[in-house]
Amino acid sequence: MSPTISSPTCASAFSEATVTAENPEPLLSDPQQLLKLAAYHMPFGKYKGRLLVDLPEPYVVWFAKQGFPAGELGKMLAIVHEIKVNGLEYLFDPLRR
Repeated sequence: MSPTISSPTCASAFSEATVTAENPEPLLSDPQQLLKLAAYHMPFGKYKGRLLVDLPEPYVVWFAKQGFPAGELGKMLAIVHEIKVNGLEYLFDPLRR
């Protein structure tokens, strides 16, 4: 059974929080993308194998300063960054159960 977003507040909080000056389009416009993010693992480096949502905030902030990798991983890391720096990590809790 896959987790679902049961609260429209959760989905709207993500959509609003992920719009940035550099990218006026929401990074997380599809709630199903949140489910994918919740299962996405870091493919390399010190935190290889760890869920992106569980990466330490300083590591994600460092990536943001260095530049996110190209492709899907970069998009996912950008979403995680926005969630963490805006204090929205609690929204991952229902997806971890």
